Order: sequence, then structure tokens, then C-alpha cells
Amino acid sequence: MKASLLFLLISTAYVAATPVQMPEDAPAEYQRYVKMAGGDGQMYDVDLEAEPDMELLDEVTRNPANNEYILFTRRNSILSQTLVMNNANSITNSNFNANVPTIIIAHGWLSNRYTDPNPTVRRAYLNKMDCNVITVDWRRLAMSDYATAARGVPAVGRGVGQFLRFLNQVTGARFDNMHLVGFSLGAHLVGNAGKELGGQITRVTGLDPAGPLWNYSRDRIAPSDGRYVECIHTDGGSIGGLGIGTAICDADFFPNGGNSQPGCLTNLCNHNRAWELFAASVTYNHLVGRRCTTALQITWNTCTGASLHLGNDDLRKTGSGMYRLNTNRSYPY
Repeated sequence: MKASLLFLLISTAYVAATPVQMPEDAPAEYQRYVKMAGGDGQMYDVDLEAEPDMELLDEVTRNPANNEYILFTRRNSILSQTLVMNNANSITNSNFNANVPTIIIAHGWLSNRYTDPNPTVRRAYLNKMDCNVITVDWRRLAMSDYATAARGVPAVGRGVGQFLRFLNQVTGARFDNMHLVGFSLGAHLVGNAGKELGGQITRVTGLDPAGPLWNYSRDRIAPSDGRYVECIHTDGGSIGGLGIGTAICDADFFPNGGNSQPGCLTNLCNHNRAWELFAASVTYNHLVGRRCTTALQITWNTCTGASLHLGNDDLRKTGSGMYRLNTNRSYPY
């Protein structure tokens, strides 16, 4: 009797101490009311079942190219130039150089050209290499309520893809010399840009792709959106996580397990760590993950597979699978 009771107590303690981990094919479920991060560093209450602004969605759908495309190069690293869809002169009279890589950066909800990850990632690239950095400012939709913004992202993303096709036609800039980078809702936006171009873009990177309203969406970022599609998951917890916490790309990185980041006490901090890690990786290419075969290995930090660098600026990068890595609490992590 005593032996049985002792076994029961030990078993109960073991179960209580075991972390709960969602399997790869079971995304987090969201309640109707959640909190979502805005680009101003604040958290906002969101009703996922709110009636979207259909007038705005109709406008976005009919005019998906109504974004601002802001160009920075080493010749104008501070003062930007504006590229205009269907206006060839705006491109040929700019500093755009079709012979160097082109990096596209898309912000998230309640954000614009001035909010991160735009300036941080832009500086990392221009300090590292000669390239074109184009910030997509889609604030017209991004500043609406979350339910409306999320539903309009696919159309805006298609508009970005149409702009890149126009850029290719005007300058000859090759799709295999382009890298699309998007944060949160912006991750799904660049995924849809890749979809518009039939997966010809050489690299697409999703920085903690937004979770609410996206877990089961066919319009979310996907492996077929580019030749190599990478996602970095930093706030994918099953309760309250702002990002999708499961593998959805060619290669999926889960820094520190993908849910909670060193030095962070909030979901907002965890969420933002994705673009912080990516920018650091462009500069140093120092963050290396080990391939995992199961989600439990990610949780327990027992991944022993092949190595793959997180992020970086390598346009010829390839890889597949899930990867765990551990980082420090402060830059360069």
C-alpha cells in the first residue's frame, strides 16, 4: 500500500513538472478577446469576431497597390526616395541599383515606415552590404482595427508582389536577388507577395508571424511563397502568444523554445525579439540552431540534429526542419 502511494505521488509530481507543449500540427487556440501588440509598443484589446470595415477592405481589394515604397541605399541611407507603382521615372531617377540585392521590409499592425523593424533591419543591411532596402508602408490598412487589418493583408501583399513585378520589368532586377522580410502581420503580407509571384522570390522571412486569425488560414506565410521560406518564432505560447508557435515554413527557428525570451517579462517583448534577433544575425551571422525531430525536443532543449544559422543576409541560403537555439538577454544575443 505504501509503495503504491509513493509511486502515485512520484508520478503526479513528474506530470506537474513536465512542460505542456503543443504538437507541431496543433496551433494555439485563441479566445474571442485577446491582446495584440501595436507598433507603438503598447498592447491593445482585440475582438477577433469584430465586424470588419468592409468599405476599407473593398478599397484595399480594388487597389492593392496603394502602398508607399520607400527606398534607402548607401547613397541615401537617411533621406529616403519614394518609388511609385506604374511610374517608371520614379524608379529610373532614384538610386535603385538592379545589380545589388533588394531587401523588402514590411511592418506589422498599428505601424508605419518609421517603426521597427524597419529602421533597425535597414541599418543592419546597409552597414553590412551594398543593397537596396525598400520599406513597405501599408499604414492605410495597418492603422485600422486588427480584424480588418488581418483580413486585408492578402490583398496588400498581392499589391507588393505586383510592385516587385513592375520593378523587375523596369530595371531587370531579378527575383532571385530579392529577400522579403515581414514582422507579425507583415510576415503574412510578404508571404502573399511571394504567392503573387509564384514563389520565385529567393528568400522570404517571417518574423514571429501573427497568430490570431491566422492559424488555419490558407493565406498565411507558407513554404511555397519563395524558394526558401524561414520563420522565427519568439512568442508562440499556447496561451496568450502573439505569434504562431508551430512549424509553418521550410525552416522554423524556435529561439529559447519559441515562447519566452531571456530578459523579457511580457508577450510584447517576446514578440519583438524576433526582429531584434534577425537584425543581429544580419550583422554577425552568429546565431546557430540545431535541428529537432519533435516539438518535445524543442521544449526540453535536447535537439541534436544538423546545424543551421538563424536569419543572416545569405541569399543562397537553404534548409528545412525545426531548429532550437539559445540566446542571451541583450544585444547581440
